[in-house]
Amino acid sequence: MNPAPSSTRRHFLKTTAAAVTAFNIVPRHVLGGPGFVPPSEKVNVAIIGTGGQGRTNVRNLLPLEDCQIIAVADPAESFSLENFYFKGMGGRLPVKAEIEKHYATKTPNFRCADYIDFREMLEKEKSIDAVLIATPDHLHAYCSVVAMRSGKHVYCEKPLTHNIWEARHVAKVAAETGVATQLGSQGHSSLGTRETIEYIQDGAIGAVKEIHVWVGAKRWNPTLTGKPTDTPPVPAGLNWDLWLGPRQERPFHPAYFPVAWRDFWDFGCTGIGDFACHDMNTAVRAFDLPVPSRIEAHAAGLMTGDIAPHGSLIYYTFPAAGSRPEIRMTWYDGGMMPPTPEALGNFPLPKRGCLFIGEKGVIQCDGGGGPPRLFPEKRRVEYQKPAPRLKRSNGHHRDWIDACKGGEPATSPFAYAAHLTEIALLGVLSLRSQKSIEWDATAMKAKGLPAADAFIKEQYRKGWEIL
Repeated sequence: MNPAPSSTRRHFLKTTAAAVTAFNIVPRHVLGGPGFVPPSEKVNVAIIGTGGQGRTNVRNLLPLEDCQIIAVADPAESFSLENFYFKGMGGRLPVKAEIEKHYATKTPNFRCADYIDFREMLEKEKSIDAVLIATPDHLHAYCSVVAMRSGKHVYCEKPLTHNIWEARHVAKVAAETGVATQLGSQGHSSLGTRETIEYIQDGAIGAVKEIHVWVGAKRWNPTLTGKPTDTPPVPAGLNWDLWLGPRQERPFHPAYFPVAWRDFWDFGCTGIGDFACHDMNTAVRAFDLPVPSRIEAHAAGLMTGDIAPHGSLIYYTFPAAGSRPEIRMTWYDGGMMPPTPEALGNFPLPKRGCLFIGEKGVIQCDGGGGPPRLFPEKRRVEYQKPAPRLKRSNGHHRDWIDACKGGEPATSPFAYAAHLTEIALLGVLSLRSQKSIEWDATAMKAKGLPAADAFIKEQYRKGWEIL
């Protein structure tokens, strides 16, 4: 059963208030159906995946007074993140300890449950309202679908899924279940993203035909030329088989875990999977971009069927629509960057950012939702900033929690997130196929390229099928 509309919830609560005792022991699901959280109650959240990004999300949720993290699940008990930008410790026990320390200031006996397998957590912790998923990419779809079919609201890190079929299936399940969803593309909620869209749609730089998006992300394992061949022991406290999830068995290796899994096609989607849902988002929203008609990807450095390249250069062609001309968007990672437009003068391009090149000028913004910078100076002086038109966000995690409580949908729900993810994954599809892609969106096929089917929908280990 889908959660009732918020207006129905309010009416029902008003008309039945007299029948509820002063102690109000009626279970929340009796009042509003599966997934319903009364506006006056806390949203009980569980965390699936307690690595660096999972821990970051925990720290974003802890300050929210009407949200409480009650359980965590991760196949890894504890591991160091010191060799990566997160620093500190990851794993279910360090993150559990951080959660308990935070809540102990108000609830001295608070305990956060911890599980190795998130499915056991969902089965046993009946009071969970919502889950936040921060696993490696290859588990996003499976975890999201299981959680949604269990009636839980879901926040999932980007990219939403590991392949295109998964993206469409996850969106379908979200629509069927009616739960509140949000993609972990935090820049989507930034003020800079909204202002950039308002500038573009106000005509600040005229018609835009060219977009450039770049990030400096490189391989975590720069010396590897393929799948590791040595077989060191599995670290204590790590359930390696569970970490592999839907992927076929293989020996453990520290080249995969932690963090560096993104280098390998079985687990991650290289730099574009890591950053495109952040940095392409403004362009997709500003122009309401459909899926591209053509994608042409070029690998920089060695790439094999197992390991991603050191960098990539990907051209996207979006067909004209209405009064909007055809748009070409170029993606760069691995240290490659676009040439600096003349309009920028001496302004240096940042190591991560995007450019919108129009007939009247150029807008540059930093990656992840940075504010718009208008060039050349003459255009900036004469242009009058438009009045705010797009609704401002109260915070990416705040908006999701509000949606869990029957408020307005979060601004990056899975219906949109699946579309954004498909655009990013079409770049991955071209890279892995080593061919240009003419995309048939209706059939979900690369025209004349049957070999691409294996990447559009991948194989799953028995027991890990996505249903």
